Amino acid sequence: MFRVHCMIGLCVTGWLDSPTWTTSLCFGSGRWGCTRPYSTLLFACIMPIILWKIIVFHLTTITCFSWCFRKDVNPADNPNIPSIAKYFSTKGRYEEVNPYLIEDILAVNRSILQPPSAKCREIHLTAIIRHGTRYPTTKNVKKMRKFYDLVKNSASGKESWLREIQTQWTMWYTEDMDGRLVQKGVSDHKHLAMRLSKLFPSLISEEKLRGGLIKFITSSKHRCVNSTLSFKAGLTELWDIKDKEFDHAVNDALMRFFDKCTKFLQEVDNNPSAMTEVDRFREGPEMRRVQEKLADRLEVPYNTITDDMAEAAFYLCAYEFAIKTVNSPWCQLFDEIDAQVLEYANDLKQFWKRGYGYDINSKSSCILFHDVFSRLDKAANENRSGQQVTEAVTVQVGHAETLLPLLTLLGFFKDSDALTSTNYASQTKRTFRTSHMLPYAANLLLVLYDCGEGDLRLQPLLNEKPVTFPGLTNQQASMPLYQDVREHYRELLQGCDFENECQLFKHPAEA
Repeated sequence: MFRVHCMIGLCVTGWLDSPTWTTSLCFGSGRWGCTRPYSTLLFACIMPIILWKIIVFHLTTITCFSWCFRKDVNPADNPNIPSIAKYFSTKGRYEEVNPYLIEDILAVNRSILQPPSAKCREIHLTAIIRHGTRYPTTKNVKKMRKFYDLVKNSASGKESWLREIQTQWTMWYTEDMDGRLVQKGVSDHKHLAMRLSKLFPSLISEEKLRGGLIKFITSSKHRCVNSTLSFKAGLTELWDIKDKEFDHAVNDALMRFFDKCTKFLQEVDNNPSAMTEVDRFREGPEMRRVQEKLADRLEVPYNTITDDMAEAAFYLCAYEFAIKTVNSPWCQLFDEIDAQVLEYANDLKQFWKRGYGYDINSKSSCILFHDVFSRLDKAANENRSGQQVTEAVTVQVGHAETLLPLLTLLGFFKDSDALTSTNYASQTKRTFRTSHMLPYAANLLLVLYDCGEGDLRLQPLLNEKPVTFPGLTNQQASMPLYQDVREHYRELLQGCDFENECQLFKHPAEA
Protein backbone atom coordinates (compact mmCIF):
# COMPACT_ATOMS: atom_id res chain seq x y z
CA MET A 1 0.00 0.00 0.00
CA PHE A 2 2.87 2.35 0.84
CA ARG A 3 4.45 1.63 -2.54
CA VAL A 4 1.22 2.44 -4.37
CA HIS A 5 0.78 5.73 -2.49
CA CYS A 6 4.45 6.55 -3.09
CA MET A 7 4.17 5.92 -6.81
CA ILE A 8 1.08 8.14 -6.91
CA GLY A 9 2.95 10.80 -5.02
CA LEU A 10 5.94 10.64 -7.33
CA CYS A 11 3.75 10.83 -10.42
CA VAL A 12 1.82 13.79 -9.04
CA THR A 13 4.97 15.70 -8.11
CA GLY A 14 6.69 14.96 -11.43
CA TRP A 15 9.45 12.77 -9.98
CA LEU A 16 8.76 9.87 -12.34
CA ASP A 17 9.02 10.04 -16.09
CA SER A 18 5.99 8.02 -17.12
CA PRO A 19 7.64 6.28 -20.12
CA THR A 20 10.52 4.86 -18.10
CA TRP A 21 9.36 4.20 -14.53
CA THR A 22 9.44 0.65 -13.19
CA THR A 23 7.55 -1.15 -10.47
CA SER A 24 10.52 -1.28 -8.12
CA LEU A 25 11.13 1.23 -5.40
CA CYS A 26 14.55 2.77 -4.84
CA PHE A 27 15.80 5.38 -2.52
CA GLY A 28 19.04 6.43 -4.27
CA SER A 29 20.08 2.83 -4.99
CA GLY A 30 20.31 3.35 -8.71
CA ARG A 31 17.85 0.55 -9.62
CA TRP A 32 15.65 3.21 -11.23
CA GLY A 33 18.61 5.39 -11.90
CA CYS A 34 17.40 7.38 -8.89
CA THR A 35 19.76 10.01 -7.71
CA ARG A 36 17.45 11.89 -5.33
CA PRO A 37 18.32 11.90 -1.62
CA TYR A 38 16.33 9.40 0.55
CA SER A 39 14.78 12.14 2.69
CA THR A 40 13.57 14.05 -0.33
CA LEU A 41 12.05 10.97 -1.89
CA LEU A 42 10.43 10.06 1.42
CA PHE A 43 8.92 13.55 1.66
CA ALA A 44 7.62 13.21 -1.88
CA CYS A 45 5.96 9.93 -0.95
CA ILE A 46 4.64 10.79 2.52
CA MET A 47 3.14 14.24 1.90
CA PRO A 48 0.74 13.16 -0.88
CA ILE A 49 -0.36 10.27 1.34
CA ILE A 50 -1.20 12.69 4.16
CA LEU A 51 -3.01 15.04 1.80
CA TRP A 52 -4.89 12.11 0.26
CA LYS A 53 -6.05 10.87 3.67
CA ILE A 54 -7.22 14.38 4.63
CA ILE A 55 -9.24 14.63 1.43
CA VAL A 56 -10.75 11.17 1.94
CA PHE A 57 -11.59 11.99 5.57
CA HIS A 58 -13.42 15.18 4.61
CA LEU A 59 -15.29 13.50 1.78
CA THR A 60 -16.30 10.68 4.13
CA THR A 61 -17.40 13.17 6.77
CA ILE A 62 -19.49 15.13 4.29
CA THR A 63 -21.05 11.94 2.97
CA CYS A 64 -21.81 10.74 6.49
CA PHE A 65 -23.48 14.01 7.44
CA SER A 66 -25.62 13.91 4.32
CA TRP A 67 -26.57 10.26 4.83
CA CYS A 68 -26.34 9.50 8.55
CA PHE A 69 -28.46 12.50 9.52
CA ARG A 70 -31.02 12.34 6.73
CA LYS A 71 -33.77 12.14 9.32
CA ASP A 72 -32.89 15.54 10.70
CA VAL A 73 -34.34 17.32 7.70
CA ASN A 74 -35.10 20.88 8.75
CA PRO A 75 -38.19 22.17 6.94
CA ALA A 76 -37.20 25.70 7.97
CA ASP A 77 -34.35 25.48 5.44
CA ASN A 78 -36.77 24.84 2.57
CA PRO A 79 -38.22 28.03 1.03
CA ASN A 80 -41.10 25.98 -0.40
CA ILE A 81 -42.34 25.15 3.10
CA PRO A 82 -44.10 27.93 5.05
CA SER A 83 -42.30 28.78 8.26
CA ILE A 84 -45.63 28.31 10.08
CA ALA A 85 -46.45 24.90 8.57
CA LYS A 86 -45.87 23.05 11.85
CA TYR A 87 -48.83 24.90 13.42
CA PHE A 88 -51.54 23.89 10.93
CA SER A 89 -53.29 21.54 13.42
CA THR A 90 -55.69 19.14 11.71
CA LYS A 91 -55.00 20.86 8.36
CA GLY A 92 -51.31 19.91 8.44
CA ARG A 93 -49.33 17.59 6.20
CA TYR A 94 -48.14 14.21 7.48
CA GLU A 95 -44.61 15.20 6.42
CA GLU A 96 -44.46 17.94 9.06
CA VAL A 97 -44.88 15.25 11.73
CA ASN A 98 -42.22 13.05 10.07
CA PRO A 99 -39.86 15.46 8.26
CA TYR A 100 -37.56 12.68 7.01
CA LEU A 101 -40.34 11.78 4.55
CA ILE A 102 -39.73 15.07 2.72
CA GLU A 103 -36.52 13.54 1.33
CA ASP A 104 -37.76 9.96 0.94
CA ILE A 105 -41.49 9.39 1.12
CA LEU A 106 -41.00 5.61 1.48
CA ALA A 107 -38.38 5.76 4.25
CA VAL A 108 -38.85 3.42 7.21
CA ASN A 109 -36.67 2.45 10.14
CA ARG A 110 -37.49 -0.97 11.62
CA SER A 111 -35.06 -0.38 14.49
CA ILE A 112 -37.69 1.83 16.17
CA LEU A 113 -39.77 -1.27 16.97
CA GLN A 114 -37.22 -2.71 19.46
CA PRO A 115 -38.94 -5.92 20.60
CA PRO A 116 -37.59 -7.25 23.94
CA SER A 117 -36.08 -10.32 22.30
CA ALA A 118 -35.15 -11.65 18.88
CA LYS A 119 -37.83 -14.34 19.30
CA CYS A 120 -40.65 -11.80 19.08
CA ARG A 121 -42.75 -11.95 15.93
CA GLU A 122 -45.72 -9.85 14.88
CA ILE A 123 -48.99 -11.77 14.77
CA HIS A 124 -51.60 -8.99 14.35
CA LEU A 125 -51.81 -5.33 13.42
CA THR A 126 -54.77 -3.00 13.81
CA ALA A 127 -54.37 0.33 12.01
CA ILE A 128 -56.88 3.13 12.61
CA ILE A 129 -56.14 5.80 10.03
CA ARG A 130 -57.46 9.25 9.25
CA HIS A 131 -58.32 9.98 5.62
CA GLY A 132 -55.71 11.70 3.45
CA THR A 133 -55.41 15.35 2.42
CA ARG A 134 -58.76 16.80 1.37
CA TYR A 135 -60.37 19.93 0.00
CA PRO A 136 -61.95 22.37 2.46
CA THR A 137 -65.56 21.81 3.46
CA THR A 138 -68.34 23.96 2.03
CA LYS A 139 -68.49 25.91 5.29
CA ASN A 140 -64.80 26.79 5.14
CA VAL A 141 -64.88 27.60 1.43
CA LYS A 142 -67.52 30.26 2.18
CA LYS A 143 -65.34 31.78 4.91
CA MET A 144 -62.27 31.75 2.66
CA ARG A 145 -64.12 33.41 -0.21
CA LYS A 146 -65.37 36.16 2.08
CA PHE A 147 -61.85 36.92 3.25
CA TYR A 148 -60.46 36.74 -0.29
CA ASP A 149 -63.06 39.28 -1.48
CA LEU A 150 -62.05 41.63 1.32
CA VAL A 151 -58.36 41.38 0.44
CA LYS A 152 -58.92 41.76 -3.29
CA ASN A 153 -61.26 44.73 -3.02
CA SER A 154 -60.22 46.60 0.11
CA ALA A 155 -56.59 45.89 1.06
CA SER A 156 -54.21 48.71 0.20
CA GLY A 157 -50.77 47.59 1.39
CA LYS A 158 -47.79 47.85 -0.96
CA GLU A 159 -46.07 44.51 -0.29
CA SER A 160 -45.31 42.27 -3.27
CA TRP A 161 -47.14 39.30 -1.75
CA LEU A 162 -50.31 41.39 -1.46
CA ARG A 163 -50.05 42.51 -5.09
CA GLU A 164 -49.63 38.86 -6.05
CA ILE A 165 -52.85 37.91 -4.26
CA GLN A 166 -54.76 40.80 -5.80
CA THR A 167 -53.51 40.43 -9.38
CA GLN A 168 -52.49 36.77 -9.85
CA TRP A 169 -54.20 34.54 -7.31
CA THR A 170 -57.75 33.44 -8.08
CA MET A 171 -60.31 31.92 -5.73
CA TRP A 172 -60.31 28.41 -7.17
CA TYR A 173 -61.96 26.66 -4.21
CA THR A 174 -65.62 25.87 -4.85
CA GLU A 175 -68.37 24.78 -2.50
CA ASP A 176 -68.94 21.49 -4.34
CA MET A 177 -65.43 20.34 -3.37
CA ASP A 178 -66.83 19.85 0.14
CA GLY A 179 -64.05 17.88 1.80
CA ARG A 180 -63.33 15.51 -1.07
CA LEU A 181 -59.99 13.72 -1.25
CA VAL A 182 -57.34 15.45 -3.37
CA GLN A 183 -54.55 13.79 -5.34
CA LYS A 184 -52.14 14.41 -2.47
CA GLY A 185 -54.57 12.46 -0.26
CA VAL A 186 -54.42 9.53 -2.68
CA SER A 187 -50.63 9.60 -2.42
CA ASP A 188 -50.79 9.90 1.39
CA HIS A 189 -52.48 6.51 1.69
CA LYS A 190 -50.62 4.77 -1.13
CA HIS A 191 -47.30 5.70 0.42
CA LEU A 192 -48.46 4.84 3.94
CA ALA A 193 -49.48 1.36 2.76
CA MET A 194 -46.07 0.84 1.15
CA ARG A 195 -44.21 2.03 4.25
CA LEU A 196 -46.24 -0.17 6.58
CA SER A 197 -45.55 -3.17 4.35
CA LYS A 198 -41.83 -2.45 4.79
CA LEU A 199 -42.21 -1.87 8.53
CA PHE A 200 -44.23 -5.07 9.08
CA PRO A 201 -43.33 -7.33 6.12
CA SER A 202 -44.50 -10.54 7.79
CA LEU A 203 -47.99 -9.12 8.31
CA ILE A 204 -48.62 -6.85 5.35
CA SER A 205 -47.56 -9.21 2.60
CA GLU A 206 -48.84 -10.24 -0.81
CA GLU A 207 -49.53 -13.73 0.51
CA LYS A 208 -51.71 -12.46 3.35
CA LEU A 209 -53.54 -9.98 1.10
CA ARG A 210 -54.33 -12.66 -1.47
CA GLY A 211 -55.27 -15.05 1.32
CA GLY A 212 -57.93 -12.69 2.70
CA LEU A 213 -56.09 -12.13 5.98
CA ILE A 214 -56.07 -8.33 5.59
CA LYS A 215 -59.43 -6.66 6.26
CA PHE A 216 -60.45 -3.15 5.24
CA ILE A 217 -63.16 -1.08 6.98
CA THR A 218 -64.09 2.52 6.20
CA SER A 219 -66.42 5.37 7.02
CA SER A 220 -69.03 6.01 4.33
CA LYS A 221 -67.67 9.50 3.58
CA HIS A 222 -66.18 9.73 0.11
CA ARG A 223 -62.82 10.96 1.40
CA CYS A 224 -62.53 7.85 3.60
CA VAL A 225 -63.71 5.39 0.93
CA ASN A 226 -61.25 6.89 -1.55
CA SER A 227 -58.47 6.80 1.04
CA THR A 228 -59.20 3.09 1.57
CA LEU A 229 -59.09 2.46 -2.17
CA SER A 230 -55.79 4.34 -2.30
CA PHE A 231 -54.32 2.27 0.55
CA LYS A 232 -55.27 -0.93 -1.29
CA ALA A 233 -53.86 0.48 -4.54
CA GLY A 234 -50.56 1.13 -2.77
CA LEU A 235 -50.30 -2.57 -1.98
CA THR A 236 -51.51 -3.90 -5.34
CA GLU A 237 -49.15 -1.58 -7.21
CA LEU A 238 -46.28 -2.56 -4.91
CA TRP A 239 -46.79 -6.25 -5.69
CA ASP A 240 -48.07 -5.70 -9.25
CA ILE A 241 -51.37 -7.46 -8.51
CA LYS A 242 -53.70 -7.12 -11.49
CA ASP A 243 -55.71 -10.33 -11.39
CA LYS A 244 -57.70 -9.71 -8.22
CA GLU A 245 -59.61 -6.99 -6.38
CA PHE A 246 -60.01 -6.72 -2.62
CA ASP A 247 -63.21 -5.79 -0.82
CA HIS A 248 -63.78 -3.28 1.94
CA ALA A 249 -66.66 -2.86 4.36
CA VAL A 250 -68.41 0.43 5.11
CA ASN A 251 -69.14 0.68 8.84
CA ASP A 252 -70.24 4.04 10.22
CA ALA A 253 -71.16 2.53 13.57
CA LEU A 254 -67.42 2.03 14.13
CA MET A 255 -65.82 4.82 12.13
CA ARG A 256 -68.43 7.57 12.68
CA PHE A 257 -69.64 6.56 16.14
CA PHE A 258 -69.98 10.25 17.06
CA ASP A 259 -72.97 10.56 14.73
CA LYS A 260 -74.74 7.76 16.61
CA CYS A 261 -74.12 8.94 20.19
CA THR A 262 -77.22 10.87 21.27
CA LYS A 263 -75.72 12.25 24.47
CA PHE A 264 -72.66 13.59 22.64
CA LEU A 265 -74.79 15.15 19.92
CA GLN A 266 -77.13 16.93 22.33
CA GLU A 267 -74.75 17.89 25.12
CA VAL A 268 -71.67 18.79 23.07
CA ASP A 269 -71.91 18.78 19.29
CA ASN A 270 -75.18 20.70 18.99
CA ASN A 271 -74.83 22.66 22.22
CA PRO A 272 -73.28 26.13 21.72
CA SER A 273 -72.65 26.56 25.44
CA ALA A 274 -70.33 23.54 25.39
CA MET A 275 -67.82 25.67 23.45
CA THR A 276 -67.78 28.56 25.92
CA GLU A 277 -64.02 28.34 26.48
CA VAL A 278 -63.42 28.37 22.72
CA ASP A 279 -65.65 31.42 22.23
CA ARG A 280 -63.95 33.29 25.06
CA PHE A 281 -60.52 32.67 23.62
CA ARG A 282 -61.61 33.79 20.15
CA GLU A 283 -62.87 37.02 21.76
CA GLY A 284 -59.82 37.38 23.99
CA PRO A 285 -56.63 39.48 23.79
CA GLU A 286 -54.44 36.92 21.97
CA MET A 287 -56.86 36.48 19.07
CA ARG A 288 -57.65 40.19 19.00
CA ARG A 289 -53.96 40.96 18.54
CA VAL A 290 -53.77 38.51 15.60
CA GLN A 291 -56.75 40.26 13.98
CA GLU A 292 -55.19 43.69 14.51
CA LYS A 293 -51.90 42.59 12.96
CA LEU A 294 -53.80 41.22 9.95
CA ALA A 295 -55.61 44.53 9.57
CA ASP A 296 -52.31 46.43 9.80
CA ARG A 297 -50.69 44.29 7.12
CA LEU A 298 -53.67 44.73 4.81
CA GLU A 299 -54.21 48.38 5.77
CA VAL A 300 -57.90 47.91 6.46
CA PRO A 301 -59.93 49.03 9.51
CA TYR A 302 -59.65 46.82 12.57
CA ASN A 303 -63.36 46.14 12.70
CA THR A 304 -63.33 44.49 9.26
CA ILE A 305 -61.20 41.53 10.44
CA THR A 306 -63.25 39.07 12.50
CA ASP A 307 -61.98 35.95 14.24
CA ASP A 308 -63.61 33.91 11.44
CA MET A 309 -61.63 35.88 8.87
CA ALA A 310 -58.36 35.34 10.74
CA GLU A 311 -59.11 31.62 10.75
CA ALA A 312 -60.03 31.69 7.04
CA ALA A 313 -56.76 33.40 6.17
CA PHE A 314 -54.86 30.72 8.10
CA TYR A 315 -56.81 28.05 6.22
CA LEU A 316 -55.90 29.61 2.87
CA CYS A 317 -52.23 29.28 3.71
CA ALA A 318 -52.69 25.75 5.07
CA TYR A 319 -54.80 24.37 2.20
CA GLU A 320 -52.58 25.85 -0.52
CA PHE A 321 -49.63 24.11 1.09
CA ALA A 322 -51.29 20.79 1.94
CA ILE A 323 -53.00 20.39 -1.44
CA LYS A 324 -50.53 21.99 -3.85
CA THR A 325 -47.27 22.05 -1.81
CA VAL A 326 -47.11 25.79 -2.40
CA ASN A 327 -45.75 28.39 0.01
CA SER A 328 -48.44 30.82 -1.03
CA PRO A 329 -48.56 34.60 -0.48
CA TRP A 330 -51.37 34.01 2.04
CA CYS A 331 -48.76 32.67 4.44
CA GLN A 332 -47.09 36.09 4.56
CA LEU A 333 -50.06 37.34 6.58
CA PHE A 334 -48.82 35.53 9.69
CA ASP A 335 -45.73 35.34 11.82
CA GLU A 336 -44.92 32.46 14.16
CA ILE A 337 -46.62 34.06 17.17
CA ASP A 338 -49.85 34.46 15.17
CA ALA A 339 -49.66 30.82 14.06
CA GLN A 340 -49.20 29.60 17.63
CA VAL A 341 -52.31 31.50 18.73
CA LEU A 342 -54.37 30.09 15.86
CA GLU A 343 -53.07 26.59 16.56
CA TYR A 344 -54.14 26.96 20.20
CA ALA A 345 -57.59 28.15 19.12
CA ASN A 346 -58.03 24.95 17.12
CA ASP A 347 -56.56 22.76 19.89
CA LEU A 348 -58.99 24.37 22.32
CA LYS A 349 -61.89 23.47 20.05
CA GLN A 350 -60.69 19.88 19.67
CA PHE A 351 -60.07 19.59 23.42
CA TRP A 352 -63.61 20.59 24.32
CA LYS A 353 -65.40 18.99 21.39
CA ARG A 354 -63.52 15.68 20.93
CA GLY A 355 -60.97 15.42 23.73
CA TYR A 356 -60.76 15.72 27.51
CA GLY A 357 -63.20 18.63 27.83
CA TYR A 358 -66.23 16.40 28.43
CA ASP A 359 -66.32 12.74 29.47
CA ILE A 360 -68.81 11.81 26.75
CA ASN A 361 -66.34 12.88 24.07
CA SER A 362 -64.12 9.87 24.75
CA LYS A 363 -66.91 7.55 25.90
CA SER A 364 -68.58 7.96 22.50
CA SER A 365 -65.70 5.82 21.15
CA CYS A 366 -66.50 2.86 23.45
CA ILE A 367 -67.78 0.85 20.49
CA LEU A 368 -64.48 1.26 18.62
CA PHE A 369 -62.47 0.58 21.78
CA HIS A 370 -64.22 -2.77 22.31
CA ASP A 371 -63.92 -3.63 18.62
CA VAL A 372 -60.15 -3.11 18.74
CA PHE A 373 -59.69 -5.28 21.83
CA SER A 374 -61.99 -8.00 20.53
CA ARG A 375 -59.75 -8.29 17.46
CA LEU A 376 -56.63 -8.37 19.62
CA ASP A 377 -58.20 -10.98 21.92
CA LYS A 378 -59.21 -13.13 18.96
CA ALA A 379 -55.69 -13.00 17.50
CA ALA A 380 -54.18 -13.79 20.91
CA ASN A 381 -56.50 -16.76 21.48
CA GLU A 382 -55.94 -18.19 18.00
CA ASN A 383 -52.20 -17.86 18.46
CA ARG A 384 -52.25 -19.55 21.89
CA SER A 385 -54.20 -22.51 20.52
CA GLY A 386 -51.71 -22.97 17.69
CA GLN A 387 -54.10 -21.83 14.96
CA GLN A 388 -53.29 -19.42 12.18
CA VAL A 389 -54.41 -15.89 13.06
CA THR A 390 -57.37 -15.41 10.72
CA GLU A 391 -57.18 -11.61 10.65
CA ALA A 392 -53.53 -10.67 10.48
CA VAL A 393 -54.21 -7.00 9.67
CA THR A 394 -57.23 -4.73 10.12
CA VAL A 395 -57.13 -1.38 8.32
CA GLN A 396 -59.85 1.01 9.51
CA VAL A 397 -60.14 4.41 7.81
CA GLY A 398 -62.03 7.25 9.45
CA HIS A 399 -61.65 10.84 10.57
CA ALA A 400 -59.78 13.02 13.03
CA GLU A 401 -63.04 12.82 14.99
CA THR A 402 -62.61 9.02 15.02
CA LEU A 403 -59.05 9.01 16.28
CA LEU A 404 -59.09 11.77 18.87
CA PRO A 405 -61.87 10.38 21.12
CA LEU A 406 -60.16 6.96 21.08
CA LEU A 407 -56.74 8.44 21.91
CA THR A 408 -58.44 10.35 24.72
CA LEU A 409 -60.19 7.23 26.03
CA LEU A 410 -56.81 5.46 26.10
CA GLY A 411 -55.34 8.38 28.05
CA PHE A 412 -52.81 9.69 25.52
CA PHE A 413 -51.69 13.34 25.52
CA LYS A 414 -53.34 14.32 28.77
CA ASP A 415 -51.81 17.40 30.38
CA SER A 416 -51.96 18.22 34.08
CA ASP A 417 -54.17 21.26 33.39
CA ALA A 418 -57.13 21.53 31.07
CA LEU A 419 -56.87 23.87 28.08
CA THR A 420 -58.90 27.00 28.79
CA SER A 421 -59.44 30.46 27.37
CA THR A 422 -57.18 32.03 29.99
CA ASN A 423 -54.12 29.76 30.24
CA TYR A 424 -52.67 30.06 26.73
CA ALA A 425 -49.34 31.38 28.04
CA SER A 426 -48.84 28.42 30.39
CA GLN A 427 -49.77 25.82 27.74
CA THR A 428 -46.83 26.33 25.38
CA LYS A 429 -45.37 22.94 26.41
CA ARG A 430 -48.68 21.05 26.27
CA THR A 431 -48.72 17.53 24.89
CA PHE A 432 -52.28 17.96 23.56
CA ARG A 433 -51.23 19.40 20.21
CA THR A 434 -53.26 18.36 17.19
CA SER A 435 -50.52 19.49 14.79
CA HIS A 436 -48.47 16.56 16.13
CA MET A 437 -51.32 14.12 16.73
CA LEU A 438 -53.75 14.51 13.85
CA PRO A 439 -52.28 15.57 10.51
CA TYR A 440 -53.85 14.18 7.35
CA ALA A 441 -53.38 10.37 7.24
CA ALA A 442 -52.68 10.28 11.00
CA ASN A 443 -52.64 6.70 12.25
CA LEU A 444 -52.77 4.70 15.45
CA LEU A 445 -51.13 1.29 15.08
CA LEU A 446 -51.53 -1.50 17.64
CA VAL A 447 -49.15 -4.39 17.00
CA LEU A 448 -49.48 -7.69 18.84
CA TYR A 449 -46.30 -9.77 19.23
CA ASP A 450 -45.68 -13.36 20.25
CA CYS A 451 -42.33 -13.45 22.06
CA GLY A 452 -42.46 -17.17 22.88
CA GLU A 453 -43.71 -19.25 25.80
CA GLY A 454 -46.99 -17.37 26.08
CA ASP A 455 -45.29 -13.96 26.21
CA LEU A 456 -47.67 -11.72 24.22
CA ARG A 457 -46.87 -8.03 23.95
CA LEU A 458 -48.65 -5.02 22.48
CA GLN A 459 -46.91 -2.06 20.91
CA PRO A 460 -48.73 1.21 20.16
CA LEU A 461 -47.40 3.56 17.48
CA LEU A 462 -48.80 6.95 16.53
CA ASN A 463 -47.90 8.23 13.07
CA GLU A 464 -45.31 5.45 12.72
CA LYS A 465 -43.51 6.36 15.96
CA PRO A 466 -43.65 4.28 19.15
CA VAL A 467 -45.62 5.79 22.03
CA THR A 468 -46.15 4.52 25.57
CA PHE A 469 -49.48 3.55 27.07
CA PRO A 470 -50.21 6.09 29.82
CA GLY A 471 -49.70 4.43 33.19
CA LEU A 472 -47.49 1.68 31.77
CA THR A 473 -44.30 3.72 31.50
CA ASN A 474 -42.26 1.27 33.57
CA GLN A 475 -42.81 -1.55 31.08
CA GLN A 476 -40.27 -2.81 28.56
CA ALA A 477 -39.79 0.18 26.23
CA SER A 478 -43.13 0.79 24.50
CA MET A 479 -44.02 -2.90 24.28
CA PRO A 480 -45.74 -4.02 27.52
CA LEU A 481 -47.24 -7.44 28.16
CA TYR A 482 -50.65 -7.70 26.54
CA GLN A 483 -52.18 -8.97 29.79
CA ASP A 484 -50.85 -5.85 31.57
CA VAL A 485 -52.46 -3.62 28.96
CA ARG A 486 -55.77 -5.43 29.45
CA GLU A 487 -55.45 -5.08 33.21
CA HIS A 488 -54.68 -1.38 32.86
CA TYR A 489 -57.89 -0.85 30.86
CA ARG A 490 -59.89 -3.40 32.90
CA GLU A 491 -62.65 -0.96 33.94
CA LEU A 492 -63.21 0.14 30.35
CA LEU A 493 -63.15 -3.44 29.10
CA GLN A 494 -65.74 -4.44 31.70
CA GLY A 495 -67.86 -1.34 31.11
CA CYS A 496 -67.74 1.45 28.55
CA ASP A 497 -70.95 0.26 26.97
CA PHE A 498 -71.78 2.46 23.99
CA GLU A 499 -75.55 2.18 24.38
CA ASN A 500 -75.48 3.03 28.08
CA GLU A 501 -72.94 5.85 27.75
CA CYS A 502 -74.70 7.49 24.82
CA GLN A 503 -78.29 7.38 25.99
CA LEU A 504 -79.43 10.81 27.05
CA PHE A 505 -81.27 9.91 30.22
CA LYS A 506 -80.12 6.99 32.34
CA HIS A 507 -82.41 5.09 34.63
CA PRO A 508 -81.78 5.72 38.35
CA ALA A 509 -80.08 2.31 38.74
CA GLU A 510 -77.62 3.16 35.97
CA ALA A 511 -76.81 6.68 37.11
